[in-house]
Amino acid sequence: MTELRQQLADTPARTVVANHCYGMFELAALHLSLDPPKLDQARLAIDALALLVEGLATRLGEEEGNLREGLTQLRLAFVRLGGTTTAAETGAPGGSPPEPSGASGDTGG
Repeated sequence: MTELRQQLADTPARTVVANHCYGMFELAALHLSLDPPKLDQARLAIDALALLVEGLATRLGEEEGNLREGLTQLRLAFVRLGGTTTAAETGAPGGSPPEPSGASGDTGG
């Protein structure tokens, strides 16, 4: 455990944050790819990714460009699948009203 802590301490924070951003990208993409897609779950992951990528601006280093492009692609896919504008796109705290969802978190369809 001590060795793991040291490895993490030796890794630049922007690298760790960027890795978490890629995890949110994958989570959003997963929910968008389901049949039917879970738009409410995808929206949360997209909004979280947007808050980090856009909020940290240039602090993510060389990964910023890839993360911004990925965020754009997720947003386009979300809208194509019938989602409304995400909260991060509107700048509103809650964005548009949540999608109707069933007990499993999917949006039906």
